[in-house]
Amino acid sequence: MAMGGYNAFLATTLPPEHRIYDPDAESVESATSTFLTAFPRGFAIEVLDVYSGPPNPRIAFKFRHWGYMEGPFKGHPPHGRRVEFFGVCVFHVDEGTKVEKAEFFYERGNFLASFLSAPASAAASASGCPVMRGD
Repeated sequence: MAMGGYNAFLATTLPPEHRIYDPDAESVESATSTFLTAFPRGFAIEVLDVYSGPPNPRIAFKFRHWGYMEGPFKGHPPHGRRVEFFGVCVFHVDEGTKVEKAEFFYERGNFLASFLSAPASAAASASGCPVMRGD
């Protein structure tokens, strides 16, 4: 927790010059500010399926983490579209179901790449379709 939730979640072994977001260069405060700015209405986590649970000492579930990018992200303009990723988590719990360890499995690259999408209005105007262009 010392490195912050966003930084831990987006840790990577990519060389720094290839990172859209560099968790090694962010503090807990700067990471929180970056994501609160990009997602002013919040960045929700939704449990989609629970695969196992108590009394098993491991609780496994599928999740979706999502929000609408309505603010800038690290110099990239907002595009207003939903940004999301899916994953699986395994909580290791004690007898009182207190989480002792959490393991997350997900693809962070596609999530971060979605920040680079063109604004919805730009994508529509670039379309060859007259309906999408509003003609």
